[in-house]
Amino acid sequence: MSGHSKWSTIKRKKGALDAKRGKIFTKIIREIATAARLGGGDPNGNPRLRLVIDKARAANMPRDNIERAVKKGSGGEEGAHFEQATYEGYGPGGVAVLVSTLTDNRNRTAGEVRHAFTKGGGNLGQMGCVAHLFVRVGVLEFERARVDLDAILEAGLEAGADDVVESESSIEVITDGKNFEPVRDALIAKGFTPANAEITMRASTTAALEGAQAKSMLELAEALEDLDDVQDVYSNFDISEAEMERLS
Repeated sequence: MSGHSKWSTIKRKKGALDAKRGKIFTKIIREIATAARLGGGDPNGNPRLRLVIDKARAANMPRDNIERAVKKGSGGEEGAHFEQATYEGYGPGGVAVLVSTLTDNRNRTAGEVRHAFTKGGGNLGQMGCVAHLFVRVGVLEFERARVDLDAILEAGLEAGADDVVESESSIEVITDGKNFEPVRDALIAKGFTPANAEITMRASTTAALEGAQAKSMLELAEALEDLDDVQDVYSNFDISEAEMERLS
């Protein structure tokens, strides 16, 4: 499991995300509207929209908010059009950082991302400098104490998963990004309900951090995530669970 995934899990358990629920909703609404604009407002015919709606429901977003965002994006309401932009760079210790954004002003977003990198002890790089280190995968996370490893391993591989990874607190079922929904639906049908499920970017190699560098990297990741235009932050840092708990 990547360090960034551990950090996200700890934040969920500590309830840290609740304090930022308004900002999270704003980002998801932007993502829903963009998905609906690009692929239409019917989630049954728009896989991207269906995934974002699932994400909104997992965040306990009210149904009315979701429906308004779909209507806005599919042409029912006027609003700003956002476009995807990806930024790449290096964090403390030279770790790779990939930043996914939805923006209506690339110059503003680039400036804010660059400032966050600089302030956080990293630097913004050229396009392509770290993207090759990441692959798009589906991740279904289950609480270790609630599922049987052998049973979910068998069910996951039978459903077409690529791997099942166990840690002290969780079990992750890893899929190719294209197989995420079929694998998720097959596991749910067999009674395995994930605590978290998403399509994300995973690094093919990791870089270990500890102490001051680990602390600075977590602060950089959080500063980037706090930016309004930033949807996701991915990195290849690896921090032990003990160190992550200490720093959180």
